[in-house]
Amino acid sequence: MARSIIIIGAGMGGMAAGIYGQMNGYETQIFEMHIKPGGQCTSWMRKGYTFDPCIHHFFGCKPGSSVNQMWHELGALPRELVNIEECTAVASPDGKMFVDYYDLEKLKNTLLKLSPTDSKMIEQYIGAIKAFANDKIEDAINSGSLWKMILIFFSKPSIRKWIKMNMRTFAGRFSDLFLRKAFAQLIYSNPDGPLFFHFMRHVGGMNGDIKWPVGGASEFTKSIERRYVALGGKAHYRSRVEKILVENDKAVGIKLADGSEHRADIIISNADGRKTIFNMLDGKYINKTVRGYCAPRSDETPFAVNVCLGIYRDLSGEPSSLVLLLDQPVTIANHRYESIEAQLYGFDRTMAPKGKGLLETAL
Repeated sequence: MARSIIIIGAGMGGMAAGIYGQMNGYETQIFEMHIKPGGQCTSWMRKGYTFDPCIHHFFGCKPGSSVNQMWHELGALPRELVNIEECTAVASPDGKMFVDYYDLEKLKNTLLKLSPTDSKMIEQYIGAIKAFANDKIEDAINSGSLWKMILIFFSKPSIRKWIKMNMRTFAGRFSDLFLRKAFAQLIYSNPDGPLFFHFMRHVGGMNGDIKWPVGGASEFTKSIERRYVALGGKAHYRSRVEKILVENDKAVGIKLADGSEHRADIIISNADGRKTIFNMLDGKYINKTVRGYCAPRSDETPFAVNVCLGIYRDLSGEPSSLVLLLDQPVTIANHRYESIEAQLYGFDRTMAPKGKGLLETAL
């Protein structure tokens, strides 16, 4: 008789656990409190517009990579994908715009037109992107293996000098004031973001590894759910897990909000970590390290706002991502903002009615 697994939560991790469980001969069930799969990988429709706060860049589109293989195993690929022309774009209040094209020749010409005096820095920027365009580097980063990344980074002198640098430091090397401000915002408007991540994202777009899944997050997660069900997995929705049942310090099952109990050989929680530890397990299995992870940070104010707008304008000719630099910084809930970032979905015809556009901003 096959060993059984119960998985709490039908988010991306939960469905992946279910699929790989089924592929390896286990009988799996997923219990999800929502009415549909996906967790935070979700979108919703209103008046013909699809609002998607989740997907920004879909990595793993390039055939032959380990991530690409994973997406095929999970049923996320093959699917219709859209090529994106630019990493992002930055606009100043006085009308200047820098488009960070994936095409290096187009990118170089754009930068030289904006600031001919920065030709040396522009050459360094283009050269650094080329240095990171290496399949072994890409695989090391996509694998998530720290040792792989350390080995590859320190074996390549051409990339070693960029590893510890952040976007703010690199941006400060330009003489042009606008490019200084623009480059500091290229990683989701985070000047302290690692420079090498920007280079790797650039390489991903350049070699076809980063694209956009047509239809957005909900269509994406539905394809993974179909793969799970096709493999024989069972998904239960509107099924909130209240407790993880424990016997002799071993998880043996779950108790739902309706009082029913379900047992399995293995229990996997893809629910919120803090709720799993302190609510479902009553805080009985923690140590100092775990408590530290779950404790609120005194130096951080929880704050996030997404604004999605359906507009009467075709955005197909606009950049996919746009950072708008502000005349003056603004402070909202103790957070200082020098820019506003917007995602413009004109590249996907399914996200808005014909002739109209969809714009999303996030703080």
